[in-house]
Amino acid sequence: MLTIAGRTFENRLVLGTGKYKDFATMKACYEAARVEMVTLAVRRFDLSAQGEDNILNWIPKGMALLPNTAGCYTREDALRVSRLAREALDTPWIKLEVIGDPTSLYPDGEETLRAAEELVKEGFVVLPYLNADPILARKLCDVGVAAIMPLGSAIGSGLGVQNPYVIQIIREIAASYGLPLVVDAGVGTASDAAVAMELGADAVLLNTAVAEAADPVRMARAMDHAVQAGRLAFEAGRMPKRLYASASSPVAGVVGRN
Repeated sequence: MLTIAGRTFENRLVLGTGKYKDFATMKACYEAARVEMVTLAVRRFDLSAQGEDNILNWIPKGMALLPNTAGCYTREDALRVSRLAREALDTPWIKLEVIGDPTSLYPDGEETLRAAEELVKEGFVVLPYLNADPILARKLCDVGVAAIMPLGSAIGSGLGVQNPYVIQIIREIAASYGLPLVVDAGVGTASDAAVAMELGADAVLLNTAVAEAADPVRMARAMDHAVQAGRLAFEAGRMPKRLYASASSPVAGVVGRN
C-alpha cells in the first residue's frame, strides 16, 4: 500500500480533474480506475458554484483531495493559492507547482524550493512537482516535504519516462529519507505507467492520458491495471539483461544427432 504523511492508500494511481469533456465522464473515470485521491487545481475551482456546477459534488465521498497550485509562476503566488486551498477545502495537503516557463511548463526549481520551505513551516503537507533533478530532490527532502514528485516528461506531452536512470536515482534519495516517490506528468498510455512503477515509483499521478483518450473510462481502467502490474513487476525483480541468448530449457541430456 501507498503511505504519504501517515495516510494509507490501497491504490497507487492518482488522477486529476482537468480536460474531461464533462464532470460525469470524470467521475466515471475515477470509479473505473478505483482511485482514492484526486488532485484539483485551486485556480480553476469556482467557490460560488452550486449543485452540478460544483466540481466537488462530482468527486466521490471519502476521496482524498489534493489541491494544487497549477498556474502559479512565483513563490508568493503559490503561497497565496496554498493558503486559499487550506481555507476553502479544509485540508493542509497541497501539490506544489511553481511553473518557470509558459511554453514548456517546466517547474521553477528555485521558487519551488523556497515555497516548499515556507509551506512546511506553516504546517502544510507538501508534495512538490519538480524536474527530474536529484539535487533539488534532496534539498526538498531536507526541508521536510511529504513526497517527491518528479516529472516523467513535460506535462501533457504523453512522452512517457524520458530519463529512467535519473528517476531511479531520485527514488533512492527519497527512500533514504523514508519518503515515497510519485512520477507526475508525461504518462501517455498504460505502458508508460507500468514503466514508471517498474522503476520503483511508489505511485503515478496523471490526467491528460485519461482525459484526452478516445475512451477515457477504458483508459482509466487500463491505467489502474498498469500501475498494479508495474508494481508487482518491481517487487518481483526483473531478470538480468544479457548480451547473448540464454536457453530457457536445460541443455543437459539433449538428444544428439547420429
